[in-house]
Amino acid sequence: MTARIYRPAPNAMQSGRGKSRQWVLVHEQASPRQIEPLMGYTGSGDTTQQVRLAFDTLEDAEAYAQRNGIAYTVQPAHQSVPKRASYSDNFRFDRKTPWTH
Repeated sequence: MTARIYRPAPNAMQSGRGKSRQWVLVHEQASPRQIEPLMGYTGSGDTTQQVRLAFDTLEDAEAYAQRNGIAYTVQPAHQSVPKRASYSDNFRFDRKTPWTH
């Protein structure tokens, strides 16, 4: 059973940083999913895929995985791209690059 520890990126559709400050531990898929023949639903017997644990720090997440004997990999945190201050900055007269349609 392998787990992945990462810090999720902020939502691209919103300007806030909600749900992007905590570290998340999720279990990787241990068995392939099967299609249930009667209804066609996709299912799996692996219930650890439903578990998603959130931690305040990377050290807490690593300590939890080590304490419970879970093999894990750590993905580096996403770096956010700085945005312009406001919409009106697009039309400033002292802009370094000319504005075009």
